[in-house]
Amino acid sequence: MGLIFAVLIVAVLGLMAFVRLAPADAARWHVAQDGTGWAKAPWDAVLSETGGARLRLSAAAGAPGDLLVRLDGVALATPRTTRLAGSVAEGRITWVTRSALWGFPDFTTAEARDDGLYIHARLRFGREDMGVNAKRLEGWLAAL
Repeated sequence: MGLIFAVLIVAVLGLMAFVRLAPADAARWHVAQDGTGWAKAPWDAVLSETGGARLRLSAAAGAPGDLLVRLDGVALATPRTTRLAGSVAEGRITWVTRSALWGFPDFTTAEARDDGLYIHARLRFGREDMGVNAKRLEGWLAAL
């Protein structure tokens, strides 16, 4: 019984280490936002979807470049959030936000376009994020 318990503990710690230490490939996550999924996304409101969320801020909310500058500050003030890649000058930034207990990474990419700021938050592991990404985007929207 003790051996089974020890093996279980080692397996859980191994999974936790894998989740926390797996490299984040900027080439995979810091990419231009394609047209897929944006047709259903309303302007200036968070759209929750399986494994993530989307938010399009219209130019009426502000100049897209200015919104990106402000969003970068809001994102970096969020606990356990770091910039993975990009810059305001590039017009696209990707952040990684990790969950408190396990350190599961969620990736959020914001891209300034002529008609607004497009923000896509999504998980890396699993299929369902239990609304975490939508909740984060709603908080970021309120902070803007």
